[in-house]
Amino acid sequence: MIKFDDLENAFQFVSSDQEDMNEAVINRKTGAIFYRSDVTGDDDFPDDVDSDDYIFIPHKNNLDLGRDLVYDFVSKHLPQKYGQVRQIFSRPGAYSQFKDLLLSIGLLEKWYQFENEETKSALVQWCKDVSLEIEE
Repeated sequence: MIKFDDLENAFQFVSSDQEDMNEAVINRKTGAIFYRSDVTGDDDFPDDVDSDDYIFIPHKNNLDLGRDLVYDFVSKHLPQKYGQVRQIFSRPGAYSQFKDLLLSIGLLEKWYQFENEETKSALVQWCKDVSLEIEE
């Protein structure tokens, strides 16, 4: 069993950089979370991390919460900008440019709300899929 806030924090850590740069695992029995980062060199993973007692927390891209989420938002809330957003995401610095666009048309807060709701929904579903119980 794991507290949702702890899961969400670990998910944000894993998703804060490119895939496999930051990792986190949950002990299925205790709910304890352990972290490893290639960026900082920190590694508190237990020696038996590859046992069935642990499950790796997914990166946002593994839950379709990266570009796919952006495109879902754009399709629903500003379909007339879909081509422009796809062009933005063909270059480096896409997220900051996307957020600048949303800010300029007054949809940045709506994006954050959408992103938070979809992230929570995806994490809850992931927990169900891996038989991990969430403590509210």
